[in-house]
Amino acid sequence: MKNTERSSGTKNLILDTAARLFMEKGYEQTSVNDILKFSSIARGSLYYHYKSKEDVLDGVLGRITEQITVQAKAIADDSELTADEKMMRIISSINLSESPNEPIIQELHKPANALLHQKSITQTIQTVAPLIAGVVRQGVSEGIYHTEYPLETIEILLVAGQFIFDEAMFERTAEETAARMAAFINIVEAALGAERGSFGFWGGIDSGK
Repeated sequence: MKNTERSSGTKNLILDTAARLFMEKGYEQTSVNDILKFSSIARGSLYYHYKSKEDVLDGVLGRITEQITVQAKAIADDSELTADEKMMRIISSINLSESPNEPIIQELHKPANALLHQKSITQTIQTVAPLIAGVVRQGVSEGIYHTEYPLETIEILLVAGQFIFDEAMFERTAEETAARMAAFINIVEAALGAERGSFGFWGGIDSGK
C-alpha cells in the first residue's frame, strides 16, 4: 500500500471513529483517548494528522460539507431535470436537520464551538451557493425565475436562513418557527422572482396561501 493511501485510510478511520463517538457520547464527553481506543490508532499517528480534538471535529465537518457538495453537484449537473426539480432536490439534500449527521451538527450550536460553527457555515455557503446559482440561471432561461444577481441572491438567502433558523441563537415555539419559515419562503420567491407558492415544498408549507 502506498504511503498516500495508508495516510488517507488512517485519516478516514480517525474521522469515522470520531464521528460515531461524537454522535453517541457528544463532542464534549468524547476525549482524544476515546478516539485512540476505539480506532486503535497510535497517538503519534492521530497528532500527525490532527493537532487537537477540535481539529478532528473540523475534519468531520469538512467531510460532511464535501458530501453535501457532491450530492448537490450531481443534482445540478443532471441535464434531465428542470430548474424547479433541481431546486427541490438540492434543498432536500442539504437539509441537515434530517441528516444522520444531525447530532454532530447540534454540537456546533454550543457556545464553545461558535467559531467552528461559523467556519462550517462559511464553507457550506462558499461551496453550495455557486451550484444553486447555476440552477437559478437555468431557471431564468426557463422563464420561471427572474433575477439579475443569481449568485449574490443565493448567498444572501443562505446566510439569512442559517442565521434566522439557528436554534442556539433563538428560542422559539414550533408555531413561531413555522411562521418564520413561511415568511422566509415568501422572501425567497420574491428575491428569485419565482411564482408565489412555487417553493411551498420547502418545509411542507404553501407560501401561496
